[in-house]
Amino acid sequence: MVASQQRPDLRRAKGPRQGLVAFAVLAVAIGMLGMSFAAIPLYRAFCSATGFAGTTQVRRAAPKEEGKRIITVHLDANVTPGLALAFAPEVPQVSVRTGQTATVFFKVTNRSDHELAARAVYNVTPGQTGAYFDKIACFCFSEQHFGPHQTVEMPVVFFLDPALEKDETMSGIDEVSLSYTFYAAQDARPVTAAQANGKEPPRL
Repeated sequence: MVASQQRPDLRRAKGPRQGLVAFAVLAVAIGMLGMSFAAIPLYRAFCSATGFAGTTQVRRAAPKEEGKRIITVHLDANVTPGLALAFAPEVPQVSVRTGQTATVFFKVTNRSDHELAARAVYNVTPGQTGAYFDKIACFCFSEQHFGPHQTVEMPVVFFLDPALEKDETMSGIDEVSLSYTFYAAQDARPVTAAQANGKEPPRL
């Protein structure tokens, strides 16, 4: 009889505990969600500062002094399936001295009968090159609009920072690749191809 009277008390005691556990779980879930949103701008800042995942840098001008090394930059252009654009570099590659400003052109043609809006994402390989690949001007900085059957030549102005000559990880690298891919603007893709792994690098 005594045991049966104790059971309701145990059930009543579990109520506050269960509520506390539920509150704790909810608080952890909200905290993790907040951290995930905070991680996006932090990741963008990290990529921009370090060149991680092939994220290039943005500069207003090239350094006053050139370096000694000459590096070949291969140019690549792609378009996602379903987007009616013809996209290609005007030359397959250029050789530039570190610290020297280079200008290359990409040609885009809208093959459709209506206006298209697109955004270019980029990638630089090897990945460590991103910290020294500095862009002064690039069509990837903003959304592009192409009229029906319009052909446009779009420049990219860049230089390779002479500081790479002091980086041991760059000592054996004489060739790098700069690749662009156009996506339909409504896709709202991030600017670099690193997002393919679930990461969102900075928009430039």
